[in-house]
Amino acid sequence: METVELVAAHRPKVESFNITERTNTDPKGFVRPVEHYRLEAWGLYMARTADHPSFHYLESWILPDLGIRASIFHYHPYHARDQNHYVDIGDFTRGPDVWRSEDHYLDLVVRTGRDTELLDVGELIAATAHGYLSPGAAERAVQRAVAAVDGIAAHGHDLDAWLTSQGMPVTWR
Repeated sequence: METVELVAAHRPKVESFNITERTNTDPKGFVRPVEHYRLEAWGLYMARTADHPSFHYLESWILPDLGIRASIFHYHPYHARDQNHYVDIGDFTRGPDVWRSEDHYLDLVVRTGRDTELLDVGELIAATAHGYLSPGAAERAVQRAVAAVDGIAAHGHDLDAWLTSQGMPVTWR
């Protein structure tokens, strides 16, 4: 018999990206300087240092039309993970100076050329059950995650190739 792990419910994580001030405010309210923003018609690129114990640098593409934030975490050697890209599913809102994100719990780990793994389904279910996420937003998250997994898999588990096929040719530092 398979055991079911209970997941604590929490509100969606909200983050902001201030292009003018070159800052990124994380879900806990910490404001961090951003080294590089690049604005495209289809998305926003951000690159910044990180004071996290596991990684020292973060690159992200925020792609509102796909409902994803694709990231590369530059891990310290002693915390290296078997992943090339990490993809958050959510609502991403463009603004003239400030973009906002609301994480909708589902995440993807992409191992280029090998596989794409869906994570945190339990978090999505728990948050929806507790009313932190509407059923419509939860359905949208599932649809976005399925579309991303399908697209990435159809391109040989290559996130960059899938995004290029969507007219979003991302580049990384």
